[in-house]
Amino acid sequence: MTEPSNSQADLRKFKKTRLIRINVFFFFVFLLFVALIIRLGVVQIVQGEEFSKEVSRTESNYASFPAPRGKMYDRNGNVLVENKGVDAITYTVEKTTNATDKIEVAKKLAALIEVPTDFLKERDLKDYWVAANPEEAAELLKPKEKEKDGSETYKLQIDRVPEEELNRLEKDQAEMEIVALYTRFSAGYAYEPQIVKATELTEDEILSKEELSLVAENLEMLPGVDVITDWDRVYPNGDLLTGIFGGLTSPKQGILKERESFYKARGYARNERVGRSNLEYQYEDYLNPRKAKVQYVTDSSGNVISEEVVDEGRRGYDLKLSFDLELQKQVDAIVEEELKAARAKPGNHLVDRAFVVMMDPHSGDVLAMSGKKYSFEENKINDFTIGNFTTQYEIGSTIKGATVLAGYQYGIPRGTVYNDTPLLLKDTKPKKSVRNMGPVNDVTALKRSSNVYMFRVAMEIAGEKYVPNGPFDASSKDFQLLRNYYSQFGLGVPTGIDLPNESTGQQSTPDNPGIMLNMAIGQFDTYTPLQMAQYVSVIANGGYRVEPRIVTSIHNPVENEELGPIVTEHEGRILNRVSNSAEDIRQVQRGFEAVTKSGGTAAGTFGRYDVAGKTGTSQTLYYGEKSKRAYWGQETNNLAFVGYYPASKPEVAISVIVPYTGKNAAHPANKNIAKRAIEAYANLKPESKQPVEGVKQEQSEDQTADSEETE
Repeated sequence: MTEPSNSQADLRKFKKTRLIRINVFFFFVFLLFVALIIRLGVVQIVQGEEFSKEVSRTESNYASFPAPRGKMYDRNGNVLVENKGVDAITYTVEKTTNATDKIEVAKKLAALIEVPTDFLKERDLKDYWVAANPEEAAELLKPKEKEKDGSETYKLQIDRVPEEELNRLEKDQAEMEIVALYTRFSAGYAYEPQIVKATELTEDEILSKEELSLVAENLEMLPGVDVITDWDRVYPNGDLLTGIFGGLTSPKQGILKERESFYKARGYARNERVGRSNLEYQYEDYLNPRKAKVQYVTDSSGNVISEEVVDEGRRGYDLKLSFDLELQKQVDAIVEEELKAARAKPGNHLVDRAFVVMMDPHSGDVLAMSGKKYSFEENKINDFTIGNFTTQYEIGSTIKGATVLAGYQYGIPRGTVYNDTPLLLKDTKPKKSVRNMGPVNDVTALKRSSNVYMFRVAMEIAGEKYVPNGPFDASSKDFQLLRNYYSQFGLGVPTGIDLPNESTGQQSTPDNPGIMLNMAIGQFDTYTPLQMAQYVSVIANGGYRVEPRIVTSIHNPVENEELGPIVTEHEGRILNRVSNSAEDIRQVQRGFEAVTKSGGTAAGTFGRYDVAGKTGTSQTLYYGEKSKRAYWGQETNNLAFVGYYPASKPEVAISVIVPYTGKNAAHPANKNIAKRAIEAYANLKPESKQPVEGVKQEQSEDQTADSEETE
């Protein structure tokens, strides 16, 4: 028997090896099928329900649409601030919207409407260029930089946008309009409508009826664009009190950055209009509406599959204000007329403003508040009502009621008599009144406006006895003590009015002890017209410092022009009672009543109207309009008046200040304004007319009776 050849043995060995490999392969395939079957079983049986839910998963998103802000009414129910509907074009971004989509719509919309571009910044141009040129933007990155986080790479791209590209964009007005629209489209969140242009919301972006029609006719080719009814603020009485109402931001300004956390906590959109100042700002929580809400349901890919209005929304709450519309109109006219009349007098070329506050001394209701300011550059008088609580002035002898009451608190007895002759103090010019009055008590001192009487009160408070040619060594503690007395009346401290940015006046550091004597006659520290009204209200109501208020109640909105049910009331609040007895207050009231009678500094001013008050003239230096810098430092006077009516049973307190009158200009603007304002109030309230029997109509003492310069 022969042996098999080597070739046959090799063949058998090869076949055996191949068979093993085939078996291993089939076994491996078998294992794969087993794993696949097990995985399919897990997916179907164990995770089947979960994946089924994922496939059918939907998400709800909510968009808010404009609703009007609350209205404002005067104390008698007259509308002061309301809203009107305006047409607006909006753009809403969906979750599936990308930068290319926005640019395409922006190109089409820019061909239909005019778009302002003056608001664009360099960053807006860069954002647009990167979005419009993704390939070129990618080339701005180095290979390793492309691996960084998306926000980092985007920042690098923005920083490296070629300057020549920005210059090209700025020269192409058509593309700049596309940039402007793209910027607005990108301003908000998904499903948050952005106002692109409206009929009357802003002066420089007024949407014409032709533009509106064109857009409405082409909505099908403008995905995301819509035409809606928005709102705008309306002031039926023109510019009356608009400074007090305050302003709103525009849609492109949106929420205020300094209050961003406040708005976010309340669900505001970034482009939402909010109160920018004064009442609109102060009462934002109430005036802001509950916006209409639409629910968008999207599938797992972000496509909208349904939408539904879930809340019709409502107007913001309405505010009832303390102002009397008719009184406010008359007082505004009076202030403007008297400011013009004062400016017409020789030497009054620098008088540029005048202020009036009229308030209920018991409740704190501000019945009228007017401020007017002459613009030298525009050659016209503008509203400056906010100056009543944001600017401050030396108020002269109107402070003397507080000085006398401070003396009582210190321990000076009522009826104390001082001899009104010049005080001769060491190293000081004589301190005197406009004329020597001889022996005067507290009532006469107020009536005739004795400076010397107030100097003596201040010296007593400082613990200094008057010795002819002797020193006066008031300390800083003495200054503070006098200021503390004044603060009980609201002088030098916040009044508490429900308006932002109230000034408390200015308290400078004195450079010599004699300044304390000046303080006692209102010729050092400065106060606001509103503080003066609060101060005289304390005297009028018997010693209570009442918080001034603008908003008296807040109401639910109703469809008609009337006020709805009350939501909350802003009750008058007593801040403190001064540390004086009722008889102390009554004694000063007697002095104020004497001021308007025969021999007083306001004798004959008010005719048959029973008014009590105090005049004031403070010497000051002009630091008004920047356009009048050449006159800065020139000596002028501040004319002032504080009082109340009727004197026997006060209903209204009044403060008047007319700064920067000529030093030798004989025009009693303070008295004229006070007289006419009281007359206006009395004529609107016939029951308040109380003619005083036997009042002789005579001219008052010289207006400078309380203006003698002191050191």
